[in-house]
Amino acid sequence: MLPFFITCFKTLSLPNIYCHIMSTSKGTSITCPSCKHQFVMEDAFAADIEKEMRTKMAGEWKKKLDSLKEEKDALLLAQNRIQQEKMQLNQLRQQQEEEIAKRLQAEKQQLRATLEEELRKAIAADMSAQIAMLKETNEEQANKLKVARAQELEFLRKEQALKDKEQELEIALQKQLLAAREELAEKIRLEELEKNRIRDTEHQLRVRELEKQLEDQRKLAEEMKRRAEQGSMQLQGEIQELALEEMLRSHFPYDEVVPVEKGVRGADCIQYIRNQYGQDCGKIIYESKRTKEFTKDWVEKLKADMRSQGMDVAILVTQTMPRDMKQFGEKDGVWICTFAEVKALAYVLRDGMIKISMKLRSQENKGDKMHMLYEYLTSGEFAEQWKAVREGFMAMKLSIQRERDAMEKLWKAREKQLEKVLLNTAHIKGSIDGIAGNDSVDLQLLEDAADELLD
Repeated sequence: MLPFFITCFKTLSLPNIYCHIMSTSKGTSITCPSCKHQFVMEDAFAADIEKEMRTKMAGEWKKKLDSLKEEKDALLLAQNRIQQEKMQLNQLRQQQEEEIAKRLQAEKQQLRATLEEELRKAIAADMSAQIAMLKETNEEQANKLKVARAQELEFLRKEQALKDKEQELEIALQKQLLAAREELAEKIRLEELEKNRIRDTEHQLRVRELEKQLEDQRKLAEEMKRRAEQGSMQLQGEIQELALEEMLRSHFPYDEVVPVEKGVRGADCIQYIRNQYGQDCGKIIYESKRTKEFTKDWVEKLKADMRSQGMDVAILVTQTMPRDMKQFGEKDGVWICTFAEVKALAYVLRDGMIKISMKLRSQENKGDKMHMLYEYLTSGEFAEQWKAVREGFMAMKLSIQRERDAMEKLWKAREKQLEKVLLNTAHIKGSIDGIAGNDSVDLQLLEDAADELLD
């Protein structure tokens, strides 16, 4: 607009200019006598001035942003070198802060109001919310991960302790065997020296005596080794028994789980099933085995314990399943399952016993209780529920494994993201302090995040 006005101004004579200038409510209006174009003189100057000022301010703003970006990149590079130059961290950081303060001191007053307002709205609102959300999420995931790792560490520690104890017993047995062999070898050697001085009959008797001693020592060593292995297996079995009792108490709070005392004939623990009203609905007896071989006598023994103590259902929890069973099931009146399957199995049996108990109470003195129990266990409903439990258990097992792998990967990625956010937050806080000096912007969350990152 301004060049057009100047061109028209040059083509007009002074009298003509006065003739075509008129005042309006919007300003001084000028009409070109050549092209009859009207325009407001203030708008022509204002637009060019505004454009020139915008261009100038945009250039200065871009320079400031570029300068800040360069300083931010320099700080990021310095932070990355912290791991390799840890001993020089304080000196390098002080030099960088002094350099930033010197470069930005001259421009502090000009950009202070604009940066403070924009940073308050953009950073305080956006970054604070993001950091709070990420920090809360990270703390929650970190707590879960810490609990899972602590449990896994405790399990590994116990397992390693068992292995160490087995190795110590094995070494002790080997030492005893070696000492016995050396002692017998020494006796045999001495006997050989006496061979020429004794009769053949006495010699044969002595040899037989030594052979008998050697055989007795060998049997003694085998017996000690067997007892050591039995003690280790017994300790592993006790750990599984305690884990079984804890699992039953935590998942079935209405029930009473009573362990069978050591030395008392019977199984490992008894679960007294109660509904939400505290009414007794049945009893389940548990036997826990943690050995490498499955013994058929376990089933008969558990059946005898179930009958002698008046239990309703018997469950055998074993590390090694029978050869003809790949998953949990019933065998000779006893339910057999692994430790991973016992929770689902106990839930189904408990639910069925509660339902049967409710039906029996509602129809008390109206029918045979055993007949109703038989009808339920042979009904299609029970069969379908049991089938659904099996399918659900297998699907849940696969899902848990996949979820565990995915969560491990997700936790690692979120840890890296959070470290990156906290690092950039510390850089921004340093830049603000360098610009504002003593009148720094109060960003308490950013300060906490930066201190936490540096710690």
